[in-house]
Amino acid sequence: MTDIDVRRYSYRVQWSPEDGEYVATVLEFPSLSWLDEDQAGALRGLVTLVGDVVEDMTASGEQVPQPFSERHYSGTIYVRTSAAVHRRLVIEAAENGVSLNQWAAQRLSSA
Repeated sequence: MTDIDVRRYSYRVQWSPEDGEYVATVLEFPSLSWLDEDQAGALRGLVTLVGDVVEDMTASGEQVPQPFSERHYSGTIYVRTSAAVHRRLVIEAAENGVSLNQWAAQRLSSA
């Protein structure tokens, strides 16, 4: 058994017009999904499947992905862009009276 609570993974359930059912997906395991006529059923099915996969991975000594919600982030992002975009962002930051770093953080957080 593993210390990971599989309910803490990043799940999403949405309607799939192609399948005519709800499809549940999980970001940490992009190859897994579960279809069901019911939203809650799709989520329950996928959570159960993820639990089985995590148990199998643990039993075979494989590295189990840590939930995004439990990972540690530094808050530092390095981004490369074109000179034209860099110039435009510097101008926008100046127009808004903030540093380029503050402007980029504001733009990223509102995206």
